[in-house]
Amino acid sequence: MQLSLSLVLLAGIVLAVLLRGGHLKWAPALVAVLFGFFLASTSVAPDIRDGIDGVTTSVSKVNP
Repeated sequence: MQLSLSLVLLAGIVLAVLLRGGHLKWAPALVAVLFGFFLASTSVAPDIRDGIDGVTTSVSKVNP
């Protein structure tokens, strides 16, 4: 849960920066947010979550 909240916060910050910087307009941003919202309620959401968990686990095991 902590990782999901962190990823949501990071995505929100990136979205806000892109909007404020003029690199992204409001309409495409709204479409992206709605797409993510509706994608979260589909049957593919657990697979996406498992994939993200696998990537983050692999990255955390890499020693600098």
